[in-house]
Amino acid sequence: MKTLLLTLGLLPSLAIAQTAAPAISPTTAQTAAQSDTSYIDADGAAHITRVIPVPKTLSPEAQKLLSRQTSDAPRPQPLAERRSGTDAWQARAGAASKAVYPVSIEKSAVAGVPVLLVTPPVIGPGKSDRVLICVHGGGFNSDSGSLTESIPIASLTQTKVVSVLYRLAPEHPFPAAVDDAVAVYKELLKTHKPKNIALYGTSAGAILTAETTARLKQIGLPLPGALGVFSGMGDFSQVGDSIAMYALNGLAGHLDPPQPGTNDKEYVGSTDPRDPVLSPLYADVHGFPPTLFITSGRDILLSGTSILQRHFYESGVDAQLIVFDGLSHAFWNDVSLPESKEAYKIMADFFDKHLGR
Repeated sequence: MKTLLLTLGLLPSLAIAQTAAPAISPTTAQTAAQSDTSYIDADGAAHITRVIPVPKTLSPEAQKLLSRQTSDAPRPQPLAERRSGTDAWQARAGAASKAVYPVSIEKSAVAGVPVLLVTPPVIGPGKSDRVLICVHGGGFNSDSGSLTESIPIASLTQTKVVSVLYRLAPEHPFPAAVDDAVAVYKELLKTHKPKNIALYGTSAGAILTAETTARLKQIGLPLPGALGVFSGMGDFSQVGDSIAMYALNGLAGHLDPPQPGTNDKEYVGSTDPRDPVLSPLYADVHGFPPTLFITSGRDILLSGTSILQRHFYESGVDAQLIVFDGLSHAFWNDVSLPESKEAYKIMADFFDKHLGR
């Protein structure tokens, strides 16, 4: 039976980017633990091992993906290398997405902010006055989604998507990305009714979606007709369980125990981590538009997504949460998975249902 093993200590913090660590030999079949253990220390931290089978609830393609062997040795990665690698992957993954979901892509600018205009072959009936704004993922310091997160949605909704290439940290910490997203939204308000605009994103883009909406409410602008928070969070001052349990690839790969303090200091900069725009868990979200939250069972941001969804729900927002079993962070960027196609359809149907109402 194929299995994955989880070894962890539950401590608070968030680290999206990789950091330097002492040299550690990778775990091998000979050194991996073979049984479940659990010890709770005096501070309540859990020191555990778990042998976890690959879920048979998943598609064969997803089961194969989870069975891929990945070293758990640390691999520090300079930012320039991360960006170049992410750009190359995004180009390949974007081409794969476009092969399944035909669109045209044009580089442009809106309100001086660089964007990609992602347009389906046919604009659907009654959809010419709609527009979707995508703010991509990538840990706020790279672009891991301007193509993969916009192409399927544009194609399935038969609606133009404006994919925002916002300024990145650490060169441009908060609120630069929020300012760019707000500028694009304000410009689109000149030609579109707010009820016909949706704002969405994955990972850093999911966080940015909530941040931007909090900022729009703060400055008194009409809010968009729908939001999509796809694997995000709303609190840079603390984290939940999932950061300590899962790496970006779920149970595979290296994972450092979270450390106390402000999460992602390069993005946060000098801002109070409980600022209500930076961390919308502390914002008044009453009156926010219908919002779709999506995450997965082995998502590093599973806790962050569910905690923020609960804040929306308890504030009276129409906030729907969908959790895919067994998959890792932002799995839908892999267009080959049947679960990805299911996720895209859920996203597209949500926007079709709520825009224009």
